[in-house]
Amino acid sequence: MIRYALRCEESHEFEAWFSSSSDYDMQVERGLVECPHCGSTAITKQIMAPSVRTARKVEARTEAAANGARNFEELAKKVQAHIRSNYDYVGSNFAREARAIHEGEKPERLIYGETTPEEREKLAEDEVPVAPLPEPFAPTPPKKAN
Repeated sequence: MIRYALRCEESHEFEAWFSSSSDYDMQVERGLVECPHCGSTAITKQIMAPSVRTARKVEARTEAAANGARNFEELAKKVQAHIRSNYDYVGSNFAREARAIHEGEKPERLIYGETTPEEREKLAEDEVPVAPLPEPFAPTPPKKAN
């Protein structure tokens, strides 16, 4: 992918990505590249400095990625703790409980648990408002008291 700094005939500047230089040329020739500000198709490329990877840039990106991963992990733990504190765990009865709450047979409350793919599909078809929790956010079931 190639990122170009572009300018229209009205001097509006913007950037766009293209799969290749020839792809850019073909799209401009066919009038497919349009200024997002005014809609002009009279577009020219601007001079850009190449992006050179230095050891310092790689190190900074690696550190930013590590910080992002730590922040994401902390966020996931906070979400899990919030769910454990504020939702009732209903285990494999989730589909039944969610449906009963939706239909007014049971009082409204926040729940979490497990379903089979078939149960999830049926809940969606019946427009029961549920959402799957992606792996890093899904809390483990509470430990059973002995």
